[in-house]
Amino acid sequence: LLCTREKIMKKIIIGKIVNAVALKGEVKVYPYSEPARFSELTDIYVGEHVHKIENVRCQGNTVVLKLSAVGDRNAAEALKGLELGINEADLPELPADTYYVRDMIGMDVIDADGTHLGTVKDIIKNTAQDLYEIERENGKPLLVPGVKEFILDVDLDKREVRVTLPKGLLELQ
Repeated sequence: LLCTREKIMKKIIIGKIVNAVALKGEVKVYPYSEPARFSELTDIYVGEHVHKIENVRCQGNTVVLKLSAVGDRNAAEALKGLELGINEADLPELPADTYYVRDMIGMDVIDADGTHLGTVKDIIKNTAQDLYEIERENGKPLLVPGVKEFILDVDLDKREVRVTLPKGLLELQ
């Protein structure tokens, strides 16, 4: 008996089509990653189908894509609401001390004294700095600024984030 093992590629969602643009089949995308990332891609999943990217341009915080097999406004409008993705293998390597949000969701958050504060629910992108949204057992969220002063260590292997909280933060929330 011969067994084969297929490598399963995980699809990573990097944006969502929010509208059609003009008449030639371009789509407007709300990106979940850096808008410039789309310029590095040649192919992208649109829902479950792979399309070639023919052109990319950024418009403020959105991206406009011209996709293969999308030749007019009607075809572009039919894609509205679909998510865009890439294979996990296509994710770029990150610099040291930088992590993908998806890898941090669910990690335990431990303070400097060893007390379990909760788990990472989300990382909110903010203009000043990121905010780590911690889900606590009491149901009240805890927001910790994502700066080295408060985020002491991230251990992906142990699935732990060590923090020190700003004085009085627990009393405010």
